[in-house]
Amino acid sequence: MRLWPSAARSIQNATTAYEVAGAAPTKRQKDTRGSTMAQEQLSISDIPANITPREMRHIIREGRFSGPTSGLCPGYAQGNLIVLPKEDAYDFLLFAMRNPKPCPILEVSEVGDRFFHTSSTDCDIANDFPRYRVYRDGVMVDDPTSVEDLWRDDLVAFLIGCSFSFESELIEAGIEMRHNTQGRNVSMYLTNVACTPAGSMSGNTVMSMRPIPYNQVVKAVQISGAIPKVHGAPLHIGDPSVIGIEDISKPDFGDPVDIHEGEVPVFWACGVTPQAVVMNSKPPFAITHAPGCMLITDTKNVDLKG
Repeated sequence: MRLWPSAARSIQNATTAYEVAGAAPTKRQKDTRGSTMAQEQLSISDIPANITPREMRHIIREGRFSGPTSGLCPGYAQGNLIVLPKEDAYDFLLFAMRNPKPCPILEVSEVGDRFFHTSSTDCDIANDFPRYRVYRDGVMVDDPTSVEDLWRDDLVAFLIGCSFSFESELIEAGIEMRHNTQGRNVSMYLTNVACTPAGSMSGNTVMSMRPIPYNQVVKAVQISGAIPKVHGAPLHIGDPSVIGIEDISKPDFGDPVDIHEGEVPVFWACGVTPQAVVMNSKPPFAITHAPGCMLITDTKNVDLKG
């Protein structure tokens, strides 16, 4: 089983590194300094529990963290990303409106604007996700840690709610997040559940899976269902073959996790769905986050409830 990337060790005086004043240098600027970025890579265990979203975004912007963000900044919403040229943006907006479970929109940028302003302050779309994916004609051609050099004046960015947001509330309720326990990315699957098409956009729903003990399923449904803007309640509970998953030990995105006796796989709509749509619909150009590598926003989960 593949473990999510481990980072370099021994960071001296780690806590002071997060006390950021002013704008952080971009990843491209850090790259010009040679091997600094590789030497300063952090693992999730190096991150202080009380770090703020803004501080974490600056660490990511500097290129010092490039892994999955599950478990970071509990209580704050995380978001998925899709960036499209203006000519394709309306079709995706309509697609998201017709498919709010997998694509709950938190924010849409102005055309050409490289920053989100509503969900967060000082939020650089091109550098504040740990890792990205670049698609051309539906084919992934790169997975950089910055897309600053690819940014164009005609691009529109969509921030989509992420189920990592409600995980902290599940954990507070005593429900284990197995991928966190095992140090892995969450398991994500391309299912046979079709989305409602819109214009040039079509495809099937991607779902994330978390094994939940039978006696905690109702609690998990109630907790996640209270936050519909980050996917809400599960779409499926139980037999994975019903939604087209042949082998639950082989996720299409992320990592496999152990499912223990007395547990049932629970499937939530996932913000990786736009990537499946891009691969199916084949727009000329698109940028997304890498699965599991989210934007950590300044928006509190409690503000997304109801």
